[in-house]
Amino acid sequence: MTENEIGKIVVDCAVRLHRELGPGLLESVYEVILAHELEAHGLKVKRQVPVPISYGGIAFEEGFRADLVLDDKVILELKSVESVTKAHKKQVLTYLRLTGMKLGYLLNFGEALMKDGISRIVNGKVE
Repeated sequence: MTENEIGKIVVDCAVRLHRELGPGLLESVYEVILAHELEAHGLKVKRQVPVPISYGGIAFEEGFRADLVLDDKVILELKSVESVTKAHKKQVLTYLRLTGMKLGYLLNFGEALMKDGISRIVNGKVE
């Protein structure tokens, strides 16, 4: 499955989940349910994946944790906040750079409408 095909499943599942549960729950609630939904659609889902960082030629596993990694191709960062900031989007960009993956999504379940809470981030660009 391509990154874009995975992305379509992500958006569809996130919108459906938000419609069912509404905004304002803890990120961990959305994470566990979204992971279940994505697995039901045939994706390989890893939760709380360490993203190592290298400094001075040494790799540190304690660098970051990506909320969800799908088929080792797409990173999802979940939020449940009133509004996302540039720092949240830069976080996903950093994960993409460190892992070499091409596509990431920042999903903010705190928005009144899920479509307003989806940021698609590709190769250093935010769309």
